[in-house]
Amino acid sequence: MLTVIGTRPEAIKLAPVLMELARRGDVFESVVCSTGQHRELLDQALATFDIAVDHDLRVMAADQSLSQVTARIIDGLDPVFKREMPEVVLVQGDTTTAFGGALVGYYHRVRVGHVEAGLRTGMKYAPFPEEVNRCLIGRLADYHFAPTTGARAALLAEGISSSSIHVTGNTVVDALHWVRDRVRSKTPDLAPGLAEFVAGKSLVLVTGHRRESFGPGFEDICRAIRDVADAQAGVVFVYPVHLNPNVREPVNRILGGHPRVRLIEPLSYDPFVWLLDKATLVLTDSGGVQEEAPCLGKPVLVMREHTERPEGVEAGNARLVGANRARIVSALTELLDQPEKREAMSRVNNPYGDGKAAGRIVDVLADAFGSTK
Repeated sequence: MLTVIGTRPEAIKLAPVLMELARRGDVFESVVCSTGQHRELLDQALATFDIAVDHDLRVMAADQSLSQVTARIIDGLDPVFKREMPEVVLVQGDTTTAFGGALVGYYHRVRVGHVEAGLRTGMKYAPFPEEVNRCLIGRLADYHFAPTTGARAALLAEGISSSSIHVTGNTVVDALHWVRDRVRSKTPDLAPGLAEFVAGKSLVLVTGHRRESFGPGFEDICRAIRDVADAQAGVVFVYPVHLNPNVREPVNRILGGHPRVRLIEPLSYDPFVWLLDKATLVLTDSGGVQEEAPCLGKPVLVMREHTERPEGVEAGNARLVGANRARIVSALTELLDQPEKREAMSRVNNPYGDGKAAGRIVDVLADAFGSTK
């Protein structure tokens, strides 16, 4: 069993599966390959869950294009497949790593299992390049582990055989429950002064990094945050700033130095979950955070025009506000000023699962491959 991981979200969402595979070590021989697509952020997540890596491709390089990173991943994975000769390769989500792992698995006639299959916006460039990555993996995969019935329906609409689709819930719920219990029992290491900064305040936790918002979109996002921070004395913003310079430059220029905005370095998962647990609401363009926030009853404002995770919007936990200054300011102000509306968004049932997805995934794999170790 070869699992290919390249980014922080992949590590978090595959960690419960890897832990379940390890618990069934009498059935599975589990090998982990890191592409290193996100170096520092990936290493943090791997350490959080104590995941050991058997192969590290170290593909990260400064200023490389999508074409270059794709080529490096495919080239690096080929000898790993030749050496390990796995019967199945597991990939997760919509990254270039996931697409590369599925494609090289196909080239080697290895069965492909896709964790978090079937998410779609129907918009080729939204999100970019993730939407197309997911669609391409969907054509290559043999086992589609769909997190929701909506994701299953999207796969069926594309002609995927129903017998290959398994609705499991999302593994991020498994991971979040595990870490939530840990940080509630013991506060993790935090940036100096961060606990004091958020104490007694309404906290807006911000994550933003999407490629399609680079440029004017990020300018608008940052100005919206500053507008609300200027107007709301009892509100603080904490923003772990992505390492991409297209994010860091406008964020630091527009928000740096504001007394009610704390810009911090990217977080390992424990302190991130601690902050999410303390948050009043969440402002994000991240797919994973749209799933994590409902687990803790946190309203989410999604800084995108389209989402491949419509379940949160349909349930009432999330709203789409785009990378639009006026819409972000209006939605933030409404929810901060009207607690009854926040509470209504907080009380919805989590549409992303019950925290038992990893066991369901490994059960399917055990039925198909477990007797062949």
